Formats: sequence, C-alpha cells, structure tokens
Amino acid sequence: MTLFEETRPETCPDMSSCGRSNSWSLSVRSLSPLEPLSSVAVGGVSERQALELRVRAVEEENRLLRRELSRTPKTPHKTGLNQGLNLSPDPDETQKAGHRGGANSSDCSQQPAVDKCETIHVAIVCAGYNASRDVVTLVKSVLFHRRNPLHFHFITDSIAQKILSSLFQSWMVPAVKVNFYDGDELKSEVSWIPNKHYSGIYELWAVFHKFRGQQVLGLVENQSDWYLGNLWKNHRPWPALGRGFNTGVILLLLDRLRKLRWEQMWRLTAERELMGMLSTSLADQDIFNAVIKQNPFLVHQMPCFWNVQLSDHTRSEKCYKDVSDLKVIHWNSPKKLRVKNKHVEFFRNLYLTFLEYDGNLLRRELFGCPSEPDLNTERLQRTLSELDEDDPCYEFRRERFTVHRTHLYFLHYDYTPPSDGTDVTLVAQLSMDRLQMLEAICKHWEGPVSLALYLSDAEAQQFLRYAQGSEVLMSRANVGYHIVYKEGQFYPVNLLRNVAMRQVHTPYMFLSDIDFLPMYGLYDYLRRSVGQLDMAHSKKALVVPAFETLRYRLSFPKSKEYEFVVLPNAYMIHMPHAPSFDITKFRSNKLYRSCLQTLKEEFQQNMSRRFGFAALKYMTADNNS
Repeated sequence: MTLFEETRPETCPDMSSCGRSNSWSLSVRSLSPLEPLSSVAVGGVSERQALELRVRAVEEENRLLRRELSRTPKTPHKTGLNQGLNLSPDPDETQKAGHRGGANSSDCSQQPAVDKCETIHVAIVCAGYNASRDVVTLVKSVLFHRRNPLHFHFITDSIAQKILSSLFQSWMVPAVKVNFYDGDELKSEVSWIPNKHYSGIYELWAVFHKFRGQQVLGLVENQSDWYLGNLWKNHRPWPALGRGFNTGVILLLLDRLRKLRWEQMWRLTAERELMGMLSTSLADQDIFNAVIKQNPFLVHQMPCFWNVQLSDHTRSEKCYKDVSDLKVIHWNSPKKLRVKNKHVEFFRNLYLTFLEYDGNLLRRELFGCPSEPDLNTERLQRTLSELDEDDPCYEFRRERFTVHRTHLYFLHYDYTPPSDGTDVTLVAQLSMDRLQMLEAICKHWEGPVSLALYLSDAEAQQFLRYAQGSEVLMSRANVGYHIVYKEGQFYPVNLLRNVAMRQVHTPYMFLSDIDFLPMYGLYDYLRRSVGQLDMAHSKKALVVPAFETLRYRLSFPKSKEYEFVVLPNAYMIHMPHAPSFDITKFRSNKLYRSCLQTLKEEFQQNMSRRFGFAALKYMTADNNS
C-alpha cells in the first residue's frame, strides 16, 4: 500500500478557484530523462560488458546529481500557490516556509494536522483474480477507519480492473473516488529488472508533516534480519542501510521526487547493482534499499507500528505494547495466516474481522465535507423518495431499486471458447443452502459455467474455504463464481440470473436452476445439436426435458426411451431439496402473497403497454375482464 501527496497544477487561470479546490489528480506517465531500456540478460559475458560500459558512462552524471542534491538553494522556488522544493536544513527556515506555503504544499513539515475534508490518496498495485479478492479486505479496513474523503489509485491488469471497477460501482461508497491505471503499459518501465519475488489512515497521512529537509520517502525499518545477511550460509542480500526498510507501506512526496529526477536515480542504482546481484530477491524493496544506502537523506523513518511485519524471523512484538498501538498489520510471509508469531492468533482474528465484515455498513456519509454529487446516487434517492412508505407493499417496491454489491470472478478463471462457434455456457444462481450442488454439477457438465451466488460477506468466506477444499472445484478453471452480496429480505432471482448471464463469453448459454442436474455428456450433446440445427443462422431455442426425483442418491439412466421432438437424447434431473425461505414466506404470509400478486399484475400491464395487444395473452383472465 502506498500513500502519496500530489500537488495541484502549477498554472491556474482562476486563482480564486485554485485556492479553494480540494480535488487532486494523478497522471501515470514516464518521468525518466532516459529512454526506456530494453530487457537485458546479465548472465552472459557480452551483456555484462555492455552493462558495465553503460554504468561507467553514467557514473559521472550520477556523481554530479548527488552533488546537486546536496546543495542548499538560497531561496525556495515558488510555483503557483504551492511552496516549491526547499532543501534548507535550517529548522527555522523550514518552519517559516511551511507557514508561507499553501495548505497542500509539499513543504508541509510544520502543518499542525490533516484537514478533515482533505482528500487522502492511496495507491495499490493489484493484478489477477486472487489479488482482486484479497485487496477487498484491505479496502474494508481503510474505509472502516477513515475520517476523510479517499481517492484510490489502482495499478491493475485488465482482470483486476474489470472486477474492482464493477465492485466499486455497485458498492456506492460516498466520498470515495477510484481510478485505474493499466499496469501492462507501465510494465516496460521495470520489466528489464530480473526478479525472483512474486507475491485510521489520516494519521498516516499526517506523517507527511514530519518530513524534514530533503526527505521524500516515508518507510518503516525492516523487522527481519534479511538485509543483515545472516539468515543462512552464503546469504547475500542487496545493499541496505542497517536492517534496511520494508516497502509494504510507503509515503511518497511525488513533486519532490520528480524534481530530484527519481526515475533516473533508481535506474542507475539498479543497473550498477545488477552487475553483481544478477536479480532482485524482494522486487522493488531491494532497489529502494540500494538507493537509500547511497542517499540516506531521502528517507524519513516512520515508527514501526505503521508496518508491523508478521513473518517467521521478525521482531514485530517490539513495535507495540498495547492493541491501541497497532496501525498497519503486514502479512509479509509467503505463509500468510500460517506464519509463526507470538501473537498470531490475535492478528488472525483481527484480519478475519474485516474479512467477514459487512461491506454494506461502510456506505456511510462523511458529514461536513462537500462532495461532488453522484448522478446514480441522486437518481436512486429521488426514485426512493417518490415511493409511498404507507403502502403495504413498500418493502417489495423498494427492493427493486436496491443496488447490490457485486464481486465478479471471486475465484480464478481461465477459459477461452473454441473457434467453432458452438460452445455453450451453463448459467445458474444459488444461495448458501444449495452449495452442495456445485460438485455434482461440475462432475456432470464439462463445459464453462457462470454462477451467481447470493451470499453475505461471512458466507462468501465460507464458500471460499469450501471451494479451496474441494478437489473437484479446484480442478476446474472454466467456472466463473460471481458473488452478489446480500442486502434486504428478498431473494433477487432475476438480478442474480442477469449477473451470471452478463459474464457468458460463449455464443450460447444453457439457462438452468441450481437444483437441476444435467445428464452425463449433455455439454457435448448440446454443442453437436447447435451445429446440426444450424442455430447460427436461425432463431431456435433448444428445450431439455427435466424429470423429478425424490431420491437424493440415484443412478442416472442412459436413456428414457422417449421420442422427443426437441433434443430427444437430453434430459436433466430435478434434485430434491428443503423448501427455501422465500417459498415458506409465500405459504405462510398472506400479505406476501397479496403483494406478489399486485406486482405480477403491474408487470403484466407494463408488458401490455410496451408490446401492445400481443402481450395480453400472458395476462390472467381476471385482468382481461
């Protein structure tokens, strides 16, 4: 997780509006004075010589750069309403400059506190299906403790962007902005580095005000002995200052970094160290530490409770004496929750609290802070205000406008449809009480599946543990699980079905209820039927007969010897199950039945208005009289 402070534009036509603006912007662009480097394999002799020549060529420039950084300018440079870079080590001058600068000046060492309406920017790198699921816990924790408007900047791949953009759009959390940046476009900036590593926030924002002099990075000391080089025999880590610094949580003063030509600085350091190290072990953390080793004046060391590192060889217990001391817990071991630590049970329970926390409770307003109106939110509020709260069916009508949080592709998904144009996706929706049907369906249906699950946050974690413990489910990468989080008292069957249908990537879909178990080989049979009936050039719907059974265990017949007109050799079995909560309410509650009938009649009348006389055949005799 990275927090950074960004300055406003240097020029502003309307100075009065510039002074009042609380908006911030970030543009991801190359700041390097060097051209992007091509990937270099440093293992060969010729490659090593070329790299050595390049390092020699820029060493002099690097030396001049360090000398330039150590100079003290006589007067700070001002741009617009913001105080420019001030490298003076004099604390009195620093204090004066801090009072003269604007509210969001990078020279903010003497600012007393964070304004309650100041937007806090959080940058997170997230890629893939699993990381998109795990990052939600971090986001929940940040939203729970926040007191300020937030602006998340996600550097993602296309997968994570699709998942997280859908999640935030349906989450509708006030005073939260989200921007996405294509990580693939930025990959060329760092892909040349060989790598072995894969893997109350306003208080943290206030640490910016403690930066002095030329400090541009806020980091916590590494709490393991990794950079001391004594973990095992012949352990040779990258150079670091003392124990080194952990980059799990970083504060970045972006405007100062640009003025210091940061991108050139880290590139030169990385090129020189790679001549001997060949690759990084801890990715960007190794390069940060190598730069800090040469330029220790760049770093502001934060208290270690801002990054309590939980791995087997850390001294994390020295960072806190009480629960109130904890700020950020960092599971930086590959073992994650299975790590050996003195207080691991407490930390695990704290993590599980946010893992299963109801995200709907985070849709709270930040009172007293002006925010840009959201058109969707305003439209929703206007629609809800038009409803009659005295209507006996008010809850039913209100439910139609509920926006459910949706997390697409909760588990890893990897499937590319064949090019023959006959592929079929099974579409279904379910709740927690039908979870046992998943394994049976996956055994009977070999093709792609799109499932919408209606679960609470806690139930979603139960489903995750169930799926990860199932060999059948884990062996399938062509099943898309889409979580629609519970809200309200009704089961939104149409919404669930639509969510699952929108994630179908094949030309055809097979719509089914979760209680229907397809026959063995139905997937291949449907694909053959699509080709034989030339469905690509005709409007046809294939009907699959279904049979009822009262047995939970049954032997599937190979043929029922029926001569069907449509798909004569295909069928499904409707498995027995306990009555759902909704059907129980329908049977026992007169008002429930009455409201459903009213809504049904209104729907039929709407069909008639939209589609004319032809739609009247779907209406009951009572409505036609």
